[in-house]
Amino acid sequence: MSANDPVAQGYNYRVVRQFSVMTVVWGVVGMLMGVIVAAQLAWPELNFNTPWFSFGRLRPLHTNAVIFAFGGCALFGTSLYVVQRTCQVRLLSDKLASFVFWGWQLVILCAAVSLPLGYTTSKEYAELEWPIDILIAVVWVAYAILFFGTIARRKTAHIYVANWFYGGFILTVAVLHIVNSLAVPVSAMKSYSIYAGTVDAMVQWWYGHNAVGFFLTAGFLGMMYYFVPKQAERPIYSYRLSVVHFWALISVYMWAGPHHLHYTALPDWAQSLGMVFSLILLAPSWGGMINGIMTLSGAWHKLRNDPVIRFMIVSLSFYGMSTFEGPMMAIKTVNALSHYTDWTVGHVHSGALGWVAMMTIGSLYSLLPTLYGVKSMYSVALVNIHFWLATFGVVLYATFMWISGVMQGLMWRAVNEDGTLTYSFVQSVDATWPYYVGRLIGGLMFLSGMLLMAYNTYKTIRGARSAANAA
Repeated sequence: MSANDPVAQGYNYRVVRQFSVMTVVWGVVGMLMGVIVAAQLAWPELNFNTPWFSFGRLRPLHTNAVIFAFGGCALFGTSLYVVQRTCQVRLLSDKLASFVFWGWQLVILCAAVSLPLGYTTSKEYAELEWPIDILIAVVWVAYAILFFGTIARRKTAHIYVANWFYGGFILTVAVLHIVNSLAVPVSAMKSYSIYAGTVDAMVQWWYGHNAVGFFLTAGFLGMMYYFVPKQAERPIYSYRLSVVHFWALISVYMWAGPHHLHYTALPDWAQSLGMVFSLILLAPSWGGMINGIMTLSGAWHKLRNDPVIRFMIVSLSFYGMSTFEGPMMAIKTVNALSHYTDWTVGHVHSGALGWVAMMTIGSLYSLLPTLYGVKSMYSVALVNIHFWLATFGVVLYATFMWISGVMQGLMWRAVNEDGTLTYSFVQSVDATWPYYVGRLIGGLMFLSGMLLMAYNTYKTIRGARSAANAA
């Protein structure tokens, strides 16, 4: 894009481009790590008897790369784009924007080094040790100042609903991270949580489930509420429903965490409360899903030839399915079968890949041409191929894990007439092997799609720069 372009002068697209490109890069890295650990579960010898390449160290590297590197960069980039466009004002500070970008990349690199070396708090989705936690808090506060400072300078009286979701995600994640990460350092890279026992578990899953609820749901709903109407060239189906959706979601989600601790030392009343709020959560979740899908009313023909819309509609479908499955799995009797099995893994990935990744990919395919001043991606055909690879990859992955998980749960609870277990644990592990290979195939398909996206993005950027130089 030309430096003289009036749009480029009016908005800070530089930081949005940086985050968008790194979203693709970290997407490839994160999915690659997922494929490696999936292969290790099928063939454990693939850890090569090396500590830093073991499943226990690479698995948190995979989750952090996909959630905070891939998903985080997507949220940073799209939120800073959307807040400028909807508020019709440039970001509060270009220097602060640059600090947020480079600070977040430093966080990711610190994670990439420290986790394989074995430095971990052992807390799910919060494994990074205390010096990195402090860096995260500093970068996040800078991000909040940048985002809300831009809204405060807006030239529009109205704050579009996407910014409500982005804002809710920013504020809540800050509270979650700071409270859950409170610890006593005992060395340069080791600390102990200030909480103990059951309280530590409760705080951790208050954080863990709301990391899903706000980082992986509210933030991406902000993305959905901007890019789905934009790509469909239709207004959001019901603006009133979007506002109700926002307040209902943020009011209920915060209380659902105890469903991760069914049949543990957590008091039974707290477990039941988490289950009830999880069931209530179905209503606002489906309200958002319906609002997104119905935005295509009168524009369904776009699904025939617009692969970007297809990414978004499949994403919303997975969102609806995952937010139905989650509350069902929170019911104690269902959880007795599903907990600790691959069913949970299938549920998580139908949400993380089906909802989060598909919405991210669709939004980036919609955004990148605008950022680089071209009409479309380098190859729409490659976007089509990516769509089918990603869709079939997620379906295969989740289906194999659902079957494996239900089978595990039934084998573990099966007893003989004399009360002894029908199957040993080793027999259940052996029975899951074909499904682990199937999961690997699904992951490879999804990774292949990300590699196509990386190539398509590179060619799009290179073509835009060549055209700009020629002009």
